[in-house]
Amino acid sequence: MPEQMWLPGLEAPPTPTDGLFFAVFPNSNTAESIGKLARQLCAETRTRSKPLAAKRLHVTLHHLGNFVGGLPPERVDAAMRAAASISMAPFSVEFDRATSFASKPRPGPLVLTGGEGVVGLHTLHDALGSALQGAGFEARAAATGVSYTPHVTLAYGVPWIAERAVEAVSWNVREFALVHSLLGRTRHIALARWPLAAG
Repeated sequence: MPEQMWLPGLEAPPTPTDGLFFAVFPNSNTAESIGKLARQLCAETRTRSKPLAAKRLHVTLHHLGNFVGGLPPERVDAAMRAAASISMAPFSVEFDRATSFASKPRPGPLVLTGGEGVVGLHTLHDALGSALQGAGFEARAAATGVSYTPHVTLAYGVPWIAERAVEAVSWNVREFALVHSLLGRTRHIALARWPLAAG
């Protein structure tokens, strides 16, 4: 096979190495329960994919971008300023549905979602989105509204399944975190955490 030719200006873009996002994490007991459910669902679909480790289970609030060669300090600082402005009481969440974030019949992420039990996450998402816009983040990164679907990713590359009810998992959200994702290395590092407390 002839060697691939690269034309000037058409080189492959650098691969991002670092991601930045806001998230909430389940407590350790709940994370173990979610992990058990993930193993059960993966077994039922007969997938070779492995569920995510319990310590990686989370709900993303806002994804702030992927970057090459580290996180831009100015973005981290702006995100921290936005987070520090949030005043909101703790709340409970409940996830009671399993579904695919994929186009039938392709494999894709297997996730937990919820109905009324995730209203508090919408509220926090919107408040944080407004604060991010005030801190200079572009509208796309800080978008608020109906496009947000709170979910917990259980595994990737799982055969498509129809949405189904599962035994509900719930926990009290008492804080949220700014997270540094080491892309491709399955590591998340919490850069800072902010407790929820009514002002």
